[in-house]
Amino acid sequence: MSTVAESLTHASRQLATASESPRLDAELLLGKVLARSRTGLIVDGDRPVGATEASAYAALLEQRVAGTPVAYLVGEREFWSLPLAVTPAVLVPRPETELLVAAVLAAVPVGSDCRILDLGTGSGAIALALARERPLAHITATDVSAEALAVAVANAQRLRVAPIEWRRGAWFAAVPGERFDVIVSNPPYVAADDPALHALRAEPRIALTPGSTGLEALTLITAGAAAHSQGMGLLALEHGSGQAADVAGLLARHGFLHIDTQCDCGGRPRVTLANIQSTR
Repeated sequence: MSTVAESLTHASRQLATASESPRLDAELLLGKVLARSRTGLIVDGDRPVGATEASAYAALLEQRVAGTPVAYLVGEREFWSLPLAVTPAVLVPRPETELLVAAVLAAVPVGSDCRILDLGTGSGAIALALARERPLAHITATDVSAEALAVAVANAQRLRVAPIEWRRGAWFAAVPGERFDVIVSNPPYVAADDPALHALRAEPRIALTPGSTGLEALTLITAGAAAHSQGMGLLALEHGSGQAADVAGLLARHGFLHIDTQCDCGGRPRVTLANIQSTR
């Protein structure tokens, strides 16, 4: 019978070729089995791991080696300090997307009651983070997937943030005739033939790739934003690190102003913001 410390050492070795963070993954998965925090695992390092617990742990490790994200295995991922429930129906929230949230918050004053639209909300990560920080804002979040919306609604109910209006539909089809001060989206942007998709095979393909170029969803959103903006509206988009010039070009062709691309913590261009005068 192995101890907690021994189990973690063995699991870290097992995950070394399957994960960029084998020790962290090992701790999160064992913490799930034993209902312990990572700190608790350190404190209980000499605790024996029973046969039933070891079997459950081995099953999780096997799934992780096969490519299942840790977030799906433990059922949760932290985003903007919010513990979000995640399932295979939604994309696992990434730290890079927090840059998108921060960029919108910088443009929306505290106490603002502006209207914000989150297109392709998935787990609700962006909408919930914005609602937590700007509780007076009127936020509408959409997704084409009923299963994804169910995850987002459940997260909102559990976290008890300011009310969000949830809509099902593809992009602007979910909000016909409506206008917003801010439109934000982390749409699918991976090209259909990108080898990176293999490593992401456990996540919903619809949330990862929109088509052959990877720019299809970004193009649709950029083209439709003016008709759904009010005043000098703000559009904030996450995109691939190699797509910044293409996205800036799309925005310029559609008459957007003040185009600004921001880099993530790794120095990669990840988020682009621009203003558009609403069309009437």
